[in-house]
Amino acid sequence: MTSEATVPPAVVTSSEATDARDVRCAGAWTVRTIADVEPHLARVPWPAAGEVAIDASGVSLLDTTGAWLLHRTVRELAARGCTAHIVGLRPEFASLLALIASREIPLASPAPPAPGRLERLGRHAWAVAAGSAGYLAFVGESAIALLRAVRHPRRLRWLPILHNVQTAGLEALPITGLLSFLMGIVIAYQGADQLQRFGANIFVVDLVALAMLRELSPLLTAIIIAGRSGSAYTAQIGTMKVTEEIDALRTIGVGAQELLVLPKVVALIIVMPLLTVYTDVTGVLGGMVMARSKLDVSFDVFVDRLDEAIQVSSYWTGLAKAPVFAMIIALVGCYRGFQVTGSAESVGEQTTMSVVQSIFLVIVTDAIFSIVFLWLDL
Repeated sequence: MTSEATVPPAVVTSSEATDARDVRCAGAWTVRTIADVEPHLARVPWPAAGEVAIDASGVSLLDTTGAWLLHRTVRELAARGCTAHIVGLRPEFASLLALIASREIPLASPAPPAPGRLERLGRHAWAVAAGSAGYLAFVGESAIALLRAVRHPRRLRWLPILHNVQTAGLEALPITGLLSFLMGIVIAYQGADQLQRFGANIFVVDLVALAMLRELSPLLTAIIIAGRSGSAYTAQIGTMKVTEEIDALRTIGVGAQELLVLPKVVALIIVMPLLTVYTDVTGVLGGMVMARSKLDVSFDVFVDRLDEAIQVSSYWTGLAKAPVFAMIIALVGCYRGFQVTGSAESVGEQTTMSVVQSIFLVIVTDAIFSIVFLWLDL
């Protein structure tokens, strides 16, 4: 004898008509058979309007899943303009259906309308303003922590500072030196053809020296450090936030600013001017090599002309940018690390934003420096 639980479900219409107004449900409507019931319901040619009678006297077993499916069918018919009546259902099944109906869940929330251009512009502007306010607040907190450290030098953590000097400075010497050397070669090569036309080969020294010392060396160094060290700061702090290490530090009374931010800022302020001087030398050296091979300007002549081409102000205008670029890179990298929301994907997103924003702010700051130096006639 077949038990009620094993009776296969069925949905039978009264005729082959296009509109099925009399439907008979039979079998076990349970969580185990729900996958078989769905195709039957999908094939029923429900009418577009009017009344529909659902005979449930043949339902031998009904659980919460089956009752919810039956109730959902009634609701879908009501949404189409039909009035569905369930008849013949056992009293215990009718009670379960009434309970499901009393805990009614919306079928699907309507999709929100797409925002217009003005709304999207407003949201973007608000997000930029909120991000700028958060960044300024972070800069203020870092400045306060730095002032406290200046007043109480023992609060400075020299071991993390020296560690960051090594990772951001010493370990960056190969890549910064190589790229600066190649940049000096490129500048000398691009200017060689034009200078040869006018017999002004010796002025390649002025071109390389002024371009590297005033603009390209500090800017190129800052871009490399932003992509190398700034992203590392964001990833480190972001990972610590994901693993709740920062919360643990605050719990034991250790300030995240003093432990994580200040050592990085101080280390970059120390390292960036030194790296800028280093890239000045390697960039000029690359220009010397190209001038020797392309323009027949010997090393001795190049060095003699270098003393005449470079003024002290030209050297200091480039070097003065380095500490400012260092603060921008360190603060943006650390700030983006604290903005991680708690997933590995967020770490990657904030790291990308850190590099992009650091380079953008460095270039904008360099343009401001150029305007100021123009006003000051430097």
